Amino acid sequence: INLNSPNKGLLSDSMTDVPVDTAVAAQTPAVEGLTEAEEEELRAELAKVEEEIVTLRQVLAAKERHCGELKRKLGLSALEGLKQNLSRSWRDVQVSTAYKKTQETFSQAGQKTSAALSTVGSAISRKLGDMRNSATFKSFEDRVGTIKSKVVGGRENGSDHLPSPTGSDDKPLPDHTPF
Repeated sequence: INLNSPNKGLLSDSMTDVPVDTAVAAQTPAVEGLTEAEEEELRAELAKVEEEIVTLRQVLAAKERHCGELKRKLGLSALEGLKQNLSRSWRDVQVSTAYKKTQETFSQAGQKTSAALSTVGSAISRKLGDMRNSATFKSFEDRVGTIKSKVVGGRENGSDHLPSPTGSDDKPLPDHTPF
């Protein structure tokens, strides 16, 4: 194994060796169909694989420490790493099939909603136009116009007083001082 690490051979505090307990292994019955020589060979291979696992854990721990030191020297914080991970994850989500299908569905729903609201708006506008052309509305509009001309008409002629209910516009109303 090539241990291209400045910290090769250092044991991590959190990593511990997990040796094979040969006494327990000797007590377990052999799998049927295995000769004693085959069983011994498998036990030797198991011990070798477990040693490799321990070595790989040590190398990984050393590499992680070295990576952390390099990041610290470069000024890369954990927040920056988290930000990059989130950005990468968001890009992964955006290229996913599920996201694309959902986006397409929402786009179609938005278009249909927009078309429906446009249709409703046109219908309301048409109904208001029909209502404005109705005899009832015209009668109401005429009455409002008449009242408006009576109220505003006196002011437009230069007079500051309202027309008298009796119709005589000769005398202005007496000026009463407010309370």
